[in-house]
Amino acid sequence: MKVNVQEAKAQLSRLVDAAMMGDEVIIAKAGKPCVRLVPMDLPARQPGAAKGKAALTPAFFEPLPEDELKAWDGR
Repeated sequence: MKVNVQEAKAQLSRLVDAAMMGDEVIIAKAGKPCVRLVPMDLPARQPGAAKGKAALTPAFFEPLPEDELKAWDGR
């Protein structure tokens, strides 16, 4: 599918959907093809991929100092 810039501006959502479904979307400027709209090849998200990369120390559970509490709630 080849569309001009004006049409692409007006129908971007439809063109993105078409590209994600595998259609080739070419955007032309002044009748000359200049951009191809293609889906990104993103890796699948892996649940638990960050497991073990962060930890809470006992300091996390200690009360905040009074000056920090004031900064958070305006006391």
